[in-house]
Amino acid sequence: MPGTALIVIDMLNTYAHDDAEALVPSVREALPKITKLLERARLSESPVVYVNDNFGEWRSHHGEILRAALAGRHADLVAPIAPDENSLFVVKARHSIFFETPLAYLLGQLGAERLVLCGQVTEQCVLYSALDAHIRHFDVVVAADGVAHIDAELADAALRMMRTNMSAVISRVDDIAFDAGRPAQ
Repeated sequence: MPGTALIVIDMLNTYAHDDAEALVPSVREALPKITKLLERARLSESPVVYVNDNFGEWRSHHGEILRAALAGRHADLVAPIAPDENSLFVVKARHSIFFETPLAYLLGQLGAERLVLCGQVTEQCVLYSALDAHIRHFDVVVAADGVAHIDAELADAALRMMRTNMSAVISRVDDIAFDAGRPAQ
């Protein structure tokens, strides 16, 4: 199996945005599965990379983003999945985890060829990130029960698009395997 990295998308969130109330119930549902993915990736020593929106705070870094999210209205959705000391972190400004970020270079350094995507929002950032991963020739796995949505119908359509148009494997968290050890660096 090629080197696998777990990518956690936009889970460090203050939930202080317009569509937060529509998103929160889906995050609550996905959170236990995301937590399980994190535990399994860490146990296998697979790289865990958090890629998170900076919310337009151009002087922020991952510690500030985490602190703001933990101080937000829904800290209970952030605390269980907070990065540990081995987690890697990439700040993004737009929907895709790759758009004008160093992520592709980082993944190359890690030897990752297979990406497991989890996080939020299925019909936005997860969808665009899966497309960008596909065009960069990564094997993409989307944890269907480890992604959260704002609109359930659009999320279902997005998962179908990822499977059909991007050759993504859409899988349940319990069926996702990680490498036994880190990819060669």
